[in-house]
Amino acid sequence: MIASGPRPVAPFSHAVEADGWVFVTGQMPTDPAAPDAPLPAGIEAQTRRVMDNLKLILGGIGLGLEHVTMARIYLVAFERDYDGLNAMWPSFFEVGKLPARTTIGVTALAVGALVEIDLVARRP
Repeated sequence: MIASGPRPVAPFSHAVEADGWVFVTGQMPTDPAAPDAPLPAGIEAQTRRVMDNLKLILGGIGLGLEHVTMARIYLVAFERDYDGLNAMWPSFFEVGKLPARTTIGVTALAVGALVEIDLVARRP
């Protein structure tokens, strides 16, 4: 668990490391400083908040987004939000170094979120 990370919405660790591989639990667009505050409005704002939360967790174990090898993204409104997500996704990573990615449409997510993202990273 990362002390500065968001409050978990279920019983799990923020991240687990095994043999240099780091598995980061799917994060929600909650604010670690105000976990009961309303979620940001819209896919872009929620995605930014989720990515900020993921960066907090990675930073807490001495890693960053440059160490990410795989991302899984879950969208409640896939057809509506997929293009918006794709438009901003490259901005989180170094040019030409995007991680592998799977994006999945789901019927619902915890806390009424529009997006959840989990990551796999590799420690150098």
